[in-house]
Amino acid sequence: MFELGTVASQYVVAEVPFNFVDEEATETARYAAGLEIGKILEITPEDVARRRLEFENSLVSDQWWRVMAPQATFDEMWRACDRLGRALREIRFSDGRTIERMQQVGLDVSNFHEIVPIDLQQGICFTDKLWEFVRRKAFSDLGFQPTTVDFIIGYFRDKIWRLQSDTTLARKIRKQLRQEVSVRYTSVPAGMRIIESGEKISVRHLSMLNAMKEALSEQRNLWHPTTIFGSLLLTGIILMVCGLFLHCYHPSILTSNSTLFLISTVSVLGLIGAKVLELSLLRTTQGISELMHYPLLTPFAGMLLCILIGPSVAIFFVAILTVLFKACLAFEFQAFLFQNLFVGFMVIFFTRTLRRRTEIITICLRGWLTACAIIFAFYLYDTERCGVTLFADIGSAAIFMLFTAIAVVGLLPLFESGFRILTDINLMEYMNPNHELLQRLMIEAPGTYQHSLLVGSISEAAAQAIGGNGLFCRVATLYHDVGKISTAQYFTENQQSGMNIHQLLTPLESARVIISHVQEGVNLARRAGLPEAFIDMIREHHGTSLVYYFYHKQLEAVDHDPSKIDEREFRYIGPKPRSKESAILMIADSFEAACRCLDEVSEESLMRLIDQIVREKVDDGQFSECNMSFEELERVKKAMVKALMSIGHFRIKYPAKIRLKTAPL
Repeated sequence: MFELGTVASQYVVAEVPFNFVDEEATETARYAAGLEIGKILEITPEDVARRRLEFENSLVSDQWWRVMAPQATFDEMWRACDRLGRALREIRFSDGRTIERMQQVGLDVSNFHEIVPIDLQQGICFTDKLWEFVRRKAFSDLGFQPTTVDFIIGYFRDKIWRLQSDTTLARKIRKQLRQEVSVRYTSVPAGMRIIESGEKISVRHLSMLNAMKEALSEQRNLWHPTTIFGSLLLTGIILMVCGLFLHCYHPSILTSNSTLFLISTVSVLGLIGAKVLELSLLRTTQGISELMHYPLLTPFAGMLLCILIGPSVAIFFVAILTVLFKACLAFEFQAFLFQNLFVGFMVIFFTRTLRRRTEIITICLRGWLTACAIIFAFYLYDTERCGVTLFADIGSAAIFMLFTAIAVVGLLPLFESGFRILTDINLMEYMNPNHELLQRLMIEAPGTYQHSLLVGSISEAAAQAIGGNGLFCRVATLYHDVGKISTAQYFTENQQSGMNIHQLLTPLESARVIISHVQEGVNLARRAGLPEAFIDMIREHHGTSLVYYFYHKQLEAVDHDPSKIDEREFRYIGPKPRSKESAILMIADSFEAACRCLDEVSEESLMRLIDQIVREKVDDGQFSECNMSFEELERVKKAMVKALMSIGHFRIKYPAKIRLKTAPL
C-alpha cells in the first residue's frame, strides 16, 4: 500500500509468482509500432489542378484531339479529365515495409504504391504500371470511348509530378497501429524484490502490487470445493467453541434466541465494518493506509456486548473476533493483534461499571491511552520508524476510538429497544426521582416511597452477595409498590393521622384492598412504559403469600374455625418469584416492614427475625420456582442484616442529662 511518488520505507518481495500489466513495455511497443510506418506521399493538389487546366486549354487551342479521338466530344473529354484528376488525388506512395505492415493489420492499401526514396523537389514520372492502375481506377465503367481514354492517358503520361507528405493520413495510420498493439504482461517470480527500500514509487510498482494482490486472491480460490469445505470446517470449530463456552458458563444464553441473535448481530457488524475498512484502505491511492497500521476494531463489539450481556461474554467474543480479524484481514503487523486484544479487554474492564452514557467517552479515552502505550512499545523495537509514523499511528488510534464512541452511543439505544434489554444505563435513568411514577409515589404515598428506598438498598446488597444484579434490584424495588398510590391511606406507612381506615372494613374487604395493590401496580407500570422485568418484580414480590394479619382477624371472627374461611381469598394472586431477584425483593420487603415492630434492634434480633421470615416463606413454598439454594439464602440473610444495620446506624441509648446546681454569684 503505497502512494505514487512517495519513497518506500521498506522493501517488498513477491509472495507468489504473477503477471502484471507492464505499462512501460506497452508504451514502448506502441511507440515502436508507430516507427514502423514510413513517409506516406501524395501527388500535390496544385500539380493535378495545373495539369488539368493545361489539358482543358489545349482542347480549345489545339484541335488535334479530334483527329486522335474522332468519336469523342468536348464534354466527354472534360468528364474524363475530371475522373483522372480524382483518381490521381487518391493515389498514395510509400515504401514496401510500410505497405506490408498496413496489410498485416488489415488496413486498406488498394490505393498505395511502392516507391523508392526520391527528392520531393525534383518530381517523378510515373511508370506504365501505375498508369495502367489509373486507367482501371478512373475508367472501369464503359461510359467513355477507348480512344478518349487513350488520348488522355497519353497526354498525362509524360508529365513530371511533384509529391508531398500526407502527414494527416500517416498520423492516423500510426494511431491505429498503436491501438492494435496488445497490452504487454511481464512475469515476476516468487521471492523477487519488486520494490527496494528507499525507491521512489512509480506506476509500474503500483501495477505490480495490484497484480500480486489479485494473484493472492486467485490462489485462495474461495469457490473451490476443498476451500469451501475447509471454511465450513473452521466455521464449525469456531461455533463449537462458542457453544461450549456458553454451555459451561452461560447456559441461559443458549436457550434465548434473542440473546444469540444479539451476539451474532454485533459480531457480524464488527466483521462487516472491518472488511469495509480493509477494502477502503487497499483501494485508496491517497496514502491513508500508511497512517493506519493498527486499526482498532474490537472495542466496538467489546463495549456493546459488555453493556448488553456481560463482561465475561464480551471478553470471550473479543478474543474470537481478534483471531478472525487477524486471519481474514490484510493487516500483517504483529501489533494489530496486541492492539485489538488488549485494548478490547481494557474497554470491557472499564465498561463493567458503566452507569451513564457520557462515560462511554471516558472509557474510549482510556482505551486510546492503552493503545498509545502499545504503539510506543512496538516502536521501541524499531527506532528507525519513530517520528512522523509514530504520531500518525497514535492519531489514527484516536480516530478509531472516537468513531467507536460515536457508534456505541448511536447504536446502543437501538439494541436496547430492539432486543428489549435492560442495561445499567437504562436502570440509572429509571432511578431518576423525576420519573412520573416516582414523583407520584413521593407525593401521594410518601411512607411507601421511603419504604421502597430502604428495601432497595438492602435488596441491592443481598443481590451482590450472591452475584446477582444489585443495581437492577435497587431500581426495580423503587417501583414494586407503585400500586399503593391510588389507595395509599389503606397502608400503615402512609397513615399519619392515627386513623386506621381498616377499622371501618371487614377483614375480607381489607385483604382485598391490600391484595389489589399488586394488580394496580402492574397496570400503572404498563401505562408508564416500564420494562417487563420491572412488571415481573411487581407481580411476584408477594408471590402467593397469605395476608396473615387480616386472615387471622377473620379467623377470630369465626371462632378459629378454618373451615369457615376460604384461604384463597386472603392470598395474593401471584405468581411466585421466578428469579432470584424477585425472591430477594420478597424477603427484603417483609424484613424491612417487620423490623419496625421490634422493641430492641440489634444484629441478633434482626437475624432471628429474618430467619423466621425466610423459614415461613420456604414452608409456604414461595421459593420453589426461583432456583435459589439454601447457601444463597444464608448469604442473602447476612447481607440484609448487615445492610439494615448500616442504614439504620442504631446507636446506644444515652442517659438523661442531670442539671447541675450552680452557686449564686
